[in-house]
Amino acid sequence: MFKQMKFLKQHLYIIAGLLFITSCKPDIKTPQAKHSTADFSRYISLGNSLTAGYADGGLYLQGQLNSYPSIIAKQMQTVGGGVFNQPLFSSAQANGSGYLQLTGIVNGAPVITPVTTNLAIRGVLPVPGFGNVTLYTKYTGDIENYGVPGIKLLQITYAPLGNLNGYYERLLPNDAPTNTTPYLNFVMAKPFTFFSNWLGNNDALLYATSGGAGDVLTDETTFAQLYNLLIGTLTANGAKGVVATVPDVTSIPYFNTVTVGAIVAGVQKANPAVQGIYINALVSGTTYAPRLATANDLIVLTFPTSMIGTPVSTPYGNLPYGLTPLTPVDNQYVLDANEVTLTRAHVISFNNTIKSVAASKGLAVFDAFTFLNDIKQNGLVVDGIDLNSNFVTGGIFSLDGVHLTPRGYAIVANGFINAINAKYGSNIPLANVADYHGILFP
Repeated sequence: MFKQMKFLKQHLYIIAGLLFITSCKPDIKTPQAKHSTADFSRYISLGNSLTAGYADGGLYLQGQLNSYPSIIAKQMQTVGGGVFNQPLFSSAQANGSGYLQLTGIVNGAPVITPVTTNLAIRGVLPVPGFGNVTLYTKYTGDIENYGVPGIKLLQITYAPLGNLNGYYERLLPNDAPTNTTPYLNFVMAKPFTFFSNWLGNNDALLYATSGGAGDVLTDETTFAQLYNLLIGTLTANGAKGVVATVPDVTSIPYFNTVTVGAIVAGVQKANPAVQGIYINALVSGTTYAPRLATANDLIVLTFPTSMIGTPVSTPYGNLPYGLTPLTPVDNQYVLDANEVTLTRAHVISFNNTIKSVAASKGLAVFDAFTFLNDIKQNGLVVDGIDLNSNFVTGGIFSLDGVHLTPRGYAIVANGFINAINAKYGSNIPLANVADYHGILFP
């Protein structure tokens, strides 16, 4: 899930007083011992930033070490699983791309600071017509975790990807701009016995996190064609595996922490006459028009609320930002109600494809869409720990509001393991979620 996510701004004001979800919370049980029909001697994982262990707005060593595939592989080793190599950053460059750190709580709001030391950045490559690509210290060695932050299913056969995605570029032997190896070819270069696949999230997420302004949703037919190609290729030599559905990307903290109601309430303290904030909302097709925002419009976590009410030059003089139809909140900060509907429709279509293709190949399915939505609605109790989907306090989502904490990744790893055990009669033990931490408080 990824857009080479920029650091959250230090002046970001997060609405305080986060509510805890406290309704019925299921507990997780360890499965009964069974005989497995799957071979875990070489397990590989395909996916994007979630698979790579991306967290807190960046890819760094601690996140990589706590990726869900590495947790799955550790549990598999008790039932015949083999070595699981990841493209780790070195200890000297452990902070990788850089990431976000919680450095305090002021008046109930988190203080979030970027970590910018001990990075693994080797340079920046300007690509005409595309933009700047951050290049990272090359990794050489065996790989079983093929998670690439930012990759879409749409791009798995795209030969120039190794020149446009710095996280993929660091895995390839050549330097950009000379790479021509498609992702699917790279994954298939060495035999494997079992795979997990969680590609597809970015085909909806990047559109959503850009407020519908900086990316496009992958065409549903194209998604189906590529997913059939992907799974057909992965299973061609008899390998078994597990796939995951695409989560409801509009349900994550990135879209549910800073709310329209909270912004309006804050403005009304200074000016009770204010009726609401204006956004530039999708009407149909590519037509947008300003209107008052409602609770169905989702404000992104990175929206600097201090901009509301600041003067904006217009043909009618200076008018307050966000408080008139002539000065609506910029599209990049809002996924409006129609864009939400469009995003959810694509996710549902993607998941129908994923389930259908998996069924045709006899694969296990981890329904991440249902699982994570259930946690959002009901919370979760696991290993005696109360968890929910709230920003900072929930324990599952990291400081970027999109990716997971080590504890969140352990929960997801157990979701995959349960699906594998149920399908293949294996007895992979569940990870102890209490061994993994959530947000680290100062």
